This record gives sequence, C-alpha cells and structure tokens, in this order.
Amino acid sequence: MSNEQRSGLSFTCPLAGEAVHRGVSAGGLDGGVSQSSAQASSPLPNPAPTHAGSTRLAHDDAQPEQAPVAGGSERTEQAGKAGRKEKRKQQPRRDKRDVHGWVVLDKPIGMTSTHAVAVIRRLFSAKRAGHAGTLDPLATGCLPIALGEATKTVPFIMDSTKTYRFTVRWGEERDTDDSEGRVVEVSEARPTAEQIEAILPRFRGVILQTPPRYSAIKIDGERAYDIARDGEVVELQPREIEIDRLDLVELPDPDHAVFETDCGKGTYVRALARDFGRLVGCKGHVSALRRTSVGPFGEGEMISLEQLTALCDRAAAGEASLADALWPVETALDDIPALAVNRSDAARLQRGQAVILRGRDAPILEGLVYVTVAGELIALAETGQGQIVPKRVFNLAGLTGSAGKEKGM
Repeated sequence: MSNEQRSGLSFTCPLAGEAVHRGVSAGGLDGGVSQSSAQASSPLPNPAPTHAGSTRLAHDDAQPEQAPVAGGSERTEQAGKAGRKEKRKQQPRRDKRDVHGWVVLDKPIGMTSTHAVAVIRRLFSAKRAGHAGTLDPLATGCLPIALGEATKTVPFIMDSTKTYRFTVRWGEERDTDDSEGRVVEVSEARPTAEQIEAILPRFRGVILQTPPRYSAIKIDGERAYDIARDGEVVELQPREIEIDRLDLVELPDPDHAVFETDCGKGTYVRALARDFGRLVGCKGHVSALRRTSVGPFGEGEMISLEQLTALCDRAAAGEASLADALWPVETALDDIPALAVNRSDAARLQRGQAVILRGRDAPILEGLVYVTVAGELIALAETGQGQIVPKRVFNLAGLTGSAGKEKGM
C-alpha cells in the first residue's frame, strides 16, 4: 500500500523554481501504477485521528464572534487580501515543457512513490509524469518514472519481472505485514537455515498468494486498507502470482533473515514474509526492502535524488544536460521487435493510418512491434496479414533521453 505524509526535508532545483518536500509515511511495500503525479497513493494503515470538529469548537469557545470596531478590522482584512493577491500576481508561473523518457530513481526511504514523481516532474519541468509500480515509503531502490510520451509505455514496465532484496524479522506478525504496523502475534521460536530452506520450494513457480489486509485491492468498491483502518475484518481471496527465483541469502542473527526474489506483477513481498513466519511457526514481517531491478532497469541505471539535483544545477548553469539522466522511451520496449520504415510510411502511421507491407523484401512479422524511422520511435503497431496497424503513436518533439546511448542501448 502506499501512503502520503510529508516531512520537513526538501529538494530545491533552479529549473524547478521551488522546494519539493520529501514525503514520509508508514505503509506496505507493494502496489500499482500512477499515471499522474497528482494522484495520491494509499493512506496510512494507522493514521493519527483528526479532530477538525473539536478543534473548530475549541477555537470558537476561545474566540467568540465580536462586532467589528468602526470598520477597522474589515479594512485590515481587505488590505491583507489585496496584498496576497498582488503577491500571487508577481510570482512568475513556471512554464512546463515537453520531456520524453525514463528516469530510474533510486528512491530513498521515507518517500512515497507519488511524491517522488512530483519531485522529478518539477526537476524536469515536465508536462506529464507517472511511475511504473509503487514502491512504498519503507522500501528503497528502483522506481522507474515515465515522463511525457514514455507514459504510454508504462504497462510494459508494469508487466515485467521485478527483483527484490528483503529482510524478514522473526518473532512478530504485524497487521500491515511490515515494521510500520501494529504487532498482532508474537513467538519466541526462531527458525534455522534448514527450516527456512525447507519451505522455500512452496513459494517458487506459479502459486496462490493472499494479499495483505492493508492493500489497495477493492472490496465492494472500497480499498482494503480503508476497511481495515475502520476495524472491520478484511477477507481477501488468494490470487495467482509467479515467482521465478527465491533464495535465502543470509542469516545475520537469529531474529533476521535476508532473501532475494525475482517475481512477476502482483506479488506482495510483505505477504511472503507473513507466510514464511506462519509456516516455520515463528511469525514474521518485512523489516527492510530494496527493489534492485524492474524489467530493463537495474542498479546500473538508477540515479539518486542528490545526483539529479546536482545535475539540475549544472544544467541550469549550461554545464550539463538533463537528457543525460533520461533513458529513451523505447527502453521500456526492450522485449518487443523493432521495425524500421521509410518516411512516407511513417507519416501514414503517425496519422493513424495502416501501412501495407509490399514486395518480397517486406518483413514477415506477426504481432506487436515498435516502429522507427531513421532510428526514432514513432509508433507501437500490430503487424499481420501484410499490414502494419498503429496502436499508439508517439510525438517526441522536445527533450528526449540520451542515457545509455553511448553503450548502444
């Protein structure tokens, strides 16, 4: 689940023209996709209660309404409003620009995925942004963020394999299945390496997994975490997931075990920790998690917020280009065949018109391809029965990614 709470830390960029606060919140470790940086993630599993009504009553009791004295307070209020309005007028509006590509953020702990998107969007002054798979505040690591036309390729990253390294804390099961939750069961038992290794085969391959109660899954139109927060019993049905690899990496002490896994879409790492603890009879929850790769993006492609901010400063001084931190849009299409066409056919495809494949030299392709002209991505298309039918058209006018091009990527 994902949560939205901010702390006092901030990032400032000359191109952005404003500070962006780092979000800090509690919550789970897995989730979905946001196509808009303004869309909120999941709320806190155990939020502090609000008391708007009582606060308002206390304020009314302390400061009862009184009649204005000779219009003085009214004039002061009007002058204040006029001053604030004038101040807003004087603040220049920052222009957004067309930016296309992927930023592979090494997300720090304590920041929500949605807030990370907002930070990156401001750094690049981008018109559009979204992330390809929630990484909750407790987790760190690979958070691919799509800018501009790259948002059209988000589903391909969402559906790709993800790699996690995570630590399970034995002896406590928590209601959120991570260290931010409330302890619901405890155990004095601790598993041996042999006991852990013995249960791991049950979690490899295609398996059924019951998601955590605090997840974004909807039940009768309501999010599961909202129902759980209200104290109601949440009954979630097991879902099919696929785990390609699951290894015990180390046992640093009796209370902790470190694992690595390659898994598919929809896998909840928190649920793995919960189920490990139940099977070995000692309870457990995730105490640390790092995502090390998502599809084509791994440790080598990640960039930290500090590095991005420094690059932003250099770019503002004309000493660097933000394109160096952007991976090309087509990086997300790594597993899809590429098809080159001439400019005439490219123009038809960009107008949404199909192109007939003629002659004996015409490529024999079936299925989804990404189409290029002179090395530039122009469309995602379906090929078959001798024609190319565009499904998604790209317009890459503006700043585009150059990261990895020197490596031939």
